[in-house]
Amino acid sequence: MNAPDPRRLWASLRPDAAGLVPCIVQDAVTREVRMLGYMNESALAATLACGEVTFFSRSKGRLWKKGESSGNVLRLLELRTDCDRDALVALVEPVGPTCHLGQRSCFSRRLVPAADEDEGPGAGRAAFLHRVEQVIEDRRHGRGVTSPTGRSYVRSLLESGAGRIGDKLREEADELATAVASETDERVAAEAADLVFHTLVALALRCVPLDAVVAVLEERFGRSGIDEKAARSRP
Repeated sequence: MNAPDPRRLWASLRPDAAGLVPCIVQDAVTREVRMLGYMNESALAATLACGEVTFFSRSKGRLWKKGESSGNVLRLLELRTDCDRDALVALVEPVGPTCHLGQRSCFSRRLVPAADEDEGPGAGRAAFLHRVEQVIEDRRHGRGVTSPTGRSYVRSLLESGAGRIGDKLREEADELATAVASETDERVAAEAADLVFHTLVALALRCVPLDAVVAVLEERFGRSGIDEKAARSRP
């Protein structure tokens, strides 16, 4: 991450009378709010320097890097400010639970029931598929390749064309079917992940966005699967 000059960045903010700016920490993938902390100029500078969120602890009166004792650090991916420039949002990659009580988020106590009772704290994980989709698109264009050889598995698949990708889809689907029939739940999850990943690569080859697939599912949602299949089979 290319860090800006911390002094210039801090000068653009509007801290409170104590010289602090509240910082909301949000999972960059799921958008789950993990915690709220406060930064002063030194905390902001330390965060930018090490790439892990560091706060000013009001109770300890010193800088405090989240996870300095537990190892559950917050790797900074993006930093935003609000329109008044008196608050920050840190989009992070969390390592382990964030709350000192062992919860994923410090905001785990629900005071008012959610509008959709089926929506759990991990519901936003579906957004991770869009992140994978973006990574696949980056690899297509040669961005972010980490292999020492300079090659990318995704890019090699895309360059090999529809035939090779089709073979991988059939291979992964067969492995998932085998796992469903006779292997552990962990193997089922792993093989399903392989199939989903290669499906995303196939979509990228055809330049079909994931949102187009979701739109089809939304259109079918609430309809009988039997009726929907029958409608597709009619001439």
